[in-house]
Amino acid sequence: MLTPVQFFKCLADDTRLRCVTLLHREGKLCVCELTAALALSQPKISRHLALLRQSGLLLDSREGQWVYYRINPDLPSWAYPLLDDVLKAVQASESFGADLDRLRQMDCRPDMAVCG
Repeated sequence: MLTPVQFFKCLADDTRLRCVTLLHREGKLCVCELTAALALSQPKISRHLALLRQSGLLLDSREGQWVYYRINPDLPSWAYPLLDDVLKAVQASESFGADLDRLRQMDCRPDMAVCG
């Protein structure tokens, strides 16, 4: 069970905070989408996602060749209002807007039309 201390430690890192807020807004994303959105290396994103998954904040699921991450729907009830508030605060930042722009501009997103 995710504790408040684990929850806040997870969100205290900028990369993890950016991942969680994008996932909270988008529902699910794969590593390649997060890599494009945050303009960071795949190993760095994967390392942070692993920590978030190990804490219980995120879940992963394989769909074909892709592994998707999403917020764990079984988080304690106190966590969701906090995530909503964090998302509202982060959405107002320039960096979040840039992350969303890069995600929207990404060619060949896995859930979009077939890449060709």
